[in-house]
Amino acid sequence: MSDGSVTERRRRKVRTGVVVADRADKTVTVMVERRFAHPLYGKQVKRTKKYHAHDEDNAFRVGDTVSIMESRPLSKIKRWRVVERVERTS
Repeated sequence: MSDGSVTERRRRKVRTGVVVADRADKTVTVMVERRFAHPLYGKQVKRTKKYHAHDEDNAFRVGDTVSIMESRPLSKIKRWRVVERVERTS
């Protein structure tokens, strides 16, 4: 096994989405939207998925665009943590 494959295996997934809920303590719900071409018809299709992410300081609010990174399991439902705020809500 070469060093390149080990580096690839350690890379964590990063997603960007919008905070849709911040009621829970130290947790935000982030909705991530992905767009792709339909395999048969070619039309652009939108799919969304919600992730529960760790927010240590309760710093993020509904409407903020944030970047989240995959992490070890932090609770029953949390497998992601917020890395940074990309855009703030007015």
